[in-house]
Amino acid sequence: MPRRVDLRAELSVGRHALSIGRVPQVAQWIAGVPRRVPGLIELMWDDDPGVANRAADVLERITRRPLPALRRAVEDHKEALLGHLAEAVEKKLRWNLAFSVPRITLTVPECRRAASALHAYLDDQSSIVKTAALHGLADLTRQNPESLLEVIELLRVAGRSGTPAMRARSRILLKRIESPRGKQREQSSLHMFD
Repeated sequence: MPRRVDLRAELSVGRHALSIGRVPQVAQWIAGVPRRVPGLIELMWDDDPGVANRAADVLERITRRPLPALRRAVEDHKEALLGHLAEAVEKKLRWNLAFSVPRITLTVPECRRAASALHAYLDDQSSIVKTAALHGLADLTRQNPESLLEVIELLRVAGRSGTPAMRARSRILLKRIESPRGKQREQSSLHMFD
């Protein structure tokens, strides 16, 4: 991408609110220019649902990367992201926030706040939102181990009675959490956030 980029214009590209547009290219660009993260996060409140959804999609993609400058840039806005997690209505915004917010460093009270919002997502009509909420709750246990038993029980219930996507994701998450390797990985992940 060129040096001068109109981020909103790039995220306006798409046939409808749920289309991916230029999200992969924008995510790659933002990863290389972390100072643009505030503008990206601001666009998640855009009046155009397509722009807001694609901004959240970019955020989800960049939070997968452990780049220190990128992580700091996102974490500088965690209060806004926690607020948006609780307020978001659009399903694509919700599922991307459900994946993204648990990846940033949170305090235990912030984890509880995020978990509260994610529990509310379990009542969403969208199976994707519910499934993302389960994943987010499982990810939060890395930073808030006191929630582990509750989340394991929730995953077991969803694994039996949830939508097909929820059942499949619950099995994967339970295997990750309950396996000896998964427990070691969970323990070592806890130290990443110290």
